[in-house]
Amino acid sequence: MPEKNILIVDADVASRNFIARNLVAQKYQVLQAGSGKEGLISAWRDRPDLIIIDPTLPDLKGEEISAKLRQDARTKDIPLIALSGDPSVLRIKSCLDAGFNEYITKSGQAVATLNETVNRLLGITAATAREGGLLIVFASAKGGAGTSSLCANIAMNISQTQPEAKVALVDLVLPMGSIAPLVGYLGQQNIVTVADIPPLEMKPDYFETELPEIPLWKFNLLAGSPDPESGNRLNVARIWDIVAGIKSAFDYVLVDLGRSLSKISLPLLQHADLIALIVSTDLSAVHSAKILLDYLKNKGVRENAIFTILNRAVGLEGASKPDAEKILEMPIKATIPYLSGNFALANNQRQPYSLKFPKETAAFIFAETAREITALAYKMRTE
Repeated sequence: MPEKNILIVDADVASRNFIARNLVAQKYQVLQAGSGKEGLISAWRDRPDLIIIDPTLPDLKGEEISAKLRQDARTKDIPLIALSGDPSVLRIKSCLDAGFNEYITKSGQAVATLNETVNRLLGITAATAREGGLLIVFASAKGGAGTSSLCANIAMNISQTQPEAKVALVDLVLPMGSIAPLVGYLGQQNIVTVADIPPLEMKPDYFETELPEIPLWKFNLLAGSPDPESGNRLNVARIWDIVAGIKSAFDYVLVDLGRSLSKISLPLLQHADLIALIVSTDLSAVHSAKILLDYLKNKGVRENAIFTILNRAVGLEGASKPDAEKILEMPIKATIPYLSGNFALANNQRQPYSLKFPKETAAFIFAETAREITALAYKMRTE
């Protein structure tokens, strides 16, 4: 891997040198600037792979620097980290709204957090995100939307409608996964154990040979954390390496995030080929989905890469499709009909809905939704 160049913009020489030594120890090349104006000149001249900025610089505010960098074609895609002694919520929001990818407060944990953030942001680039299989992320803004059930059933239908395709499902619902009990997986391998494997031991074909197949569901599974305590031990710095490794071995990688929006999930959402946003009929859930949509758009996610699914299977009461579309200000792409107790029965018996009730209308809707999702994900990848 080529060496990465990181620019540090900080008026405090001691702080700047301390950060530089830490990064050099990790084999990064480091550039330094002592003012905002010097930082802009270096950014446009040297094109670093990542920039760390103290937003409280005396000559230019960090928000102003970020805006200038984001408006210039040479630097608009460079990851920006604000490393600041100002812990105020208003400053954090101001910097993130201005285009910073992350905001880290200077503290005793700042170095560890900075290392994890740098490694994560440099591990995901526009080029690497487009390598390997299509990445489809399932998410919701509120619990109880049925995200995991839909993710598993649509993954199964992708395999069923495209028998030649290799499909993998990654459970990243935290602090405890939800797919393993849904599909009847009882193995010991999970996201936490895989994240602890040393990188050198994870050969290129590791996921192709080691990811367990769930025969009835017709996909391979990387199960989620088995319990909250394990989830808290997850080595989050390895997440993109794992996802990238699975993408290299499979045609489709579906990631179940549930409602887990965090520093782990945001990069996956930003670099997914497609986001399947699950919306329940509860009015508060629809309004929460609107907030999430606006947030994702603010983070650079294209609206046409978001596939909205209204899940009426969780209940008839609440928002209709027109109601939801009015609140979301975008069309609902698919609607799962009310399934009475059938969906719960299939889940409790750990069976795909389309196999348990193959002649029901919903089985055809799952198949059609799977086709539409994969077609749109392919279109977004090739645009």
